[in-house]
Amino acid sequence: MDIFLFILFASIAVFCAVNVVVQTHPITSALSLVGVMGALAVLYLLLGAEFIAAAQIVVYAGAIMVLFVFVIMLLNAGGEAKSAGRSQMVRWLGIPLFTIFIGLLSYIVQRSVPAGPGVSFGQFTGGTPRDVGRLLFTQYLLPFEATSVLVLIAILGAVVLARKEIE
Repeated sequence: MDIFLFILFASIAVFCAVNVVVQTHPITSALSLVGVMGALAVLYLLLGAEFIAAAQIVVYAGAIMVLFVFVIMLLNAGGEAKSAGRSQMVRWLGIPLFTIFIGLLSYIVQRSVPAGPGVSFGQFTGGTPRDVGRLLFTQYLLPFEATSVLVLIAILGAVVLARKEIE
């Protein structure tokens, strides 16, 4: 049953991730990103990391996506305009070339990375709030703070861009 659920939610995550890139309207793309975050939370649940799954939903699918939608609305971003000309050539050459690239990359990674122990569903023990908090505020403090500063800069940039459009 775990393998079936893994394949199902991994497929949903991949489909939604492709949909993020393919969509031309930013709100639809952001909603697809919520689908990716939800599918990842279920995958964390399958691994036995309940706290990380809950944090995935609350922080990423909740707070970060609200921030993304707020910035999209603040910038008043419309749908992406379709380009004429090369789109047919890119469509017919891009998908096979991308498939070949992913296959080649997968082959290289599989050959260069040694095989490790398999995943046992439900056996992960490092996802308690104590473990996550200890790692977040000791070993990963600098990346955590750098990410928060980058998000703040992005919000300020969106406000500046929106203000220039109004004036």
